[in-house]
Amino acid sequence: MAHANPETGLSRRGFVAGVVGILGGVIAAIVGLPAIGYLLSPGLKGVGSSKEEWVPLGLVEDLVIGEPRLFSFTRTSQVGWERTAKSYGVYVLHNSDDSYAVFSNVCTHLSCRVSYKQDLGEYVCPCHDGRFGKDGSIISGPQPRPLDSFDYKVEDGTLLIYLVEA
Repeated sequence: MAHANPETGLSRRGFVAGVVGILGGVIAAIVGLPAIGYLLSPGLKGVGSSKEEWVPLGLVEDLVIGEPRLFSFTRTSQVGWERTAKSYGVYVLHNSDDSYAVFSNVCTHLSCRVSYKQDLGEYVCPCHDGRFGKDGSIISGPQPRPLDSFDYKVEDGTLLIYLVEA
């Protein structure tokens, strides 16, 4: 039989139950709050943000003057719980004055992938026969604008492009 303390009116059983309840609440908070944060954090980050970075393509010494070269790379992004891998392709043209032109290989008409045809000296879109010059300008076809270009820089002999992902 539990006896109540006459001064506080608290029995041993009530005291032990109170201490166990408080310790249980502390343990639940220690385990529960990080778990809730872990579950909710993917849904709260990455919404409406863009990612910007310099992407290394390769050594400039490997580029032949006047010949566009295709570089491909993949970037993975995560929005909420959805992870997406996106493939990119860019053509790099090494000009004779040691400058470079970097163009997307995506046609500006319907986003088909263009390829460089050496015999024509042009980028050709297979979807609607759109044609672009070596400098990315429109030669013929339904495309509304020239090929998209990228800012670039050269560091320690490596060509890097500035990529902005939405």
